Amino acid sequence: MDLKEFKAFVAEHDNVEIRVIGHAGHRFYQVELEDIEGQRHRLMWAAKPMLFRSLDDVYLELKRADVHRAYLVEHIVEQEVTGLATRYHEPLGAKIPVSL
Repeated sequence: MDLKEFKAFVAEHDNVEIRVIGHAGHRFYQVELEDIEGQRHRLMWAAKPMLFRSLDDVYLELKRADVHRAYLVEHIVEQEVTGLATRYHEPLGAKIPVSL
């Protein structure tokens, strides 16, 4: 889903969950949208996941899309180091509500 599709989707649907996924070791952030059917859509650019270098950049883009609420979800590097499967998508007990 590119930026234009993202903005249109958010404008038409008010019951979606927007997640800002932080990759702690890399200092990059991705935006993911989950629709009411449970399907996940990543924000893409040129057929690759769009990466942001700061939360300020993410929040600016979300404000442009008229998003007022999102969740910050941190990718935990220790899970990879210890050999555990990364679980930043499920369960989402570590998500932090963010008001924009």
